[in-house]
Amino acid sequence: MNNKKEEYVERAVCLFMKGHNCSQSVAAAFADVYNLDPTTVLRLSAGFGGGVGRMRMMCGAVSGMVMLAGMEEGPADGDNRQAKTECYKHVRQIVEKFKDENGSIICEELLKMNGCKAVKDSSIPDERTAKYYAERPCARKVASAARIYAEFLEERDKGEKEEKEEK
Repeated sequence: MNNKKEEYVERAVCLFMKGHNCSQSVAAAFADVYNLDPTTVLRLSAGFGGGVGRMRMMCGAVSGMVMLAGMEEGPADGDNRQAKTECYKHVRQIVEKFKDENGSIICEELLKMNGCKAVKDSSIPDERTAKYYAERPCARKVASAARIYAEFLEERDKGEKEEKEEK
């Protein structure tokens, strides 16, 4: 899946560079894995951009990974505590990996905004200009999240293959 991993990373960054937010870029890059319509994924993940509605809370790229983990392992049965436990365990692993690699999962901290209230109080997204892309680390955060999630899928596939071989 190494080439596949790079394909997902490239797809996520390309989506970001086309104007989609961090969450949309990560989540939609993997839509095919779950046989989801990319437009539906883009719409579902839209509100998580800018650290949730541009409030600079949890990074949108991280939110995209969390949504994908839910698609992978999230239980549809509310009483399935074991499935919830497994889902939460894997969410914690990928989020911790992102935090280890990037220093934080908080949009405001990743952007080094230092509590800039004027920016956080506005729901108007920044215009995507060459300066925006040059100054923001967002494309790198999207790439990081996409790579981490692709590696998670690699581990899943490896585990499934080993399980089959044991049988």
